[in-house]
Amino acid sequence: MTARDDLHAAVAAGVVGSEETFRALLGAIVEVARAIFGAKASSIVLLDEETDELVFEAVVGEGEDSLLGMRYPAGKGISGWVLATRTPLVVEDVHQDPRFAADVARDTGYVPKGLMAAPLLHGERALGVLSVLDRPRASLFSLQEMELLGLFANQAAIAVDLLLKARRAEKLLAGADGDLRVVAELASAVDALEDERREAGMRLLHELSRMLGR
Repeated sequence: MTARDDLHAAVAAGVVGSEETFRALLGAIVEVARAIFGAKASSIVLLDEETDELVFEAVVGEGEDSLLGMRYPAGKGISGWVLATRTPLVVEDVHQDPRFAADVARDTGYVPKGLMAAPLLHGERALGVLSVLDRPRASLFSLQEMELLGLFANQAAIAVDLLLKARRAEKLLAGADGDLRVVAELASAVDALEDERREAGMRLLHELSRMLGR
């Protein structure tokens, strides 16, 4: 990473928000998704590119007390297939689907009957998967349902992109020197201003970004 990248990330650390904010947003997305579909559970797994694993980042319903932070190989299971192919999927009976990873499900403590899943896509990147598990038996799958799940996935992808930027910036600043911390604090102070003062300060930061070639 170049010095230019370091400075740009320092500015981002001050304006994109905290990791806790975006994690809370992901939690709200899975909560609403579960309620809308009347499902027993909903979850978001994110791809850890360094380890090539999927990590549970947001869970509501069955398994929510134990799944957060749990990892499994990115190539396994239905979520792994959805991530790799970037294709949404509905499975009415997971036990009849060869892509289903029963061992992973057992490790989670909850084995679903059916699920819907959609990839979290941001630009050219596949960031993770949103899943809705065990809708009511009387509920029949429809294209409208998949379109609705896609809307939730789009919103989740935006939040995930911001979450990853916040993590990258915070990781950078954890080992940064004084100059980068000053830049981040300046960006944070500008973001906290109101009305015309904030607008003027943001113009300054955008000009800085332009000078950095971003």
